[in-house]
Amino acid sequence: MVSSLSSIVISAVPRLNAFSEDVAAQKPSPDTWSKKEILGHLIDSAANNHVRFVRLQLEPEISLPGYEQDGWVRTGRYQQTPWTEIVALWAAYNRHLATVIESLDPAALGHVWHSPGGDVTLEFLATDYVEHMTHHLRQIGLAV
Repeated sequence: MVSSLSSIVISAVPRLNAFSEDVAAQKPSPDTWSKKEILGHLIDSAANNHVRFVRLQLEPEISLPGYEQDGWVRTGRYQQTPWTEIVALWAAYNRHLATVIESLDPAALGHVWHSPGGDVTLEFLATDYVEHMTHHLRQIGLAV
């Protein structure tokens, strides 16, 4: 799981940087996210999951809200942020999360987040995080 997160980031960065500002900002339709907004969503996902990864190692159960992804993307103003800054932040945050996930305490993997959608374990969250990222990188146009 971790090696895949690290390798995804290493592989994706030069390919993401190859997109021009104009291409990254293009919206397929008015109510569809641009590449900038999709990668921004992955930054928001990193921020929210970072808290979960850490807290679930410190506590056997947590109750945290989910997050309203469209609101986060809108208030993050990713569409107005330079593409290179978005890519750099996404890469740095996910390099850090690869380290966090790599060092997850095996005894904590069964700890539970009481999410708005139902209970999920730390192990599920870490695995799902990488799968979610892969899904969205494919939306951007990267073969992962």
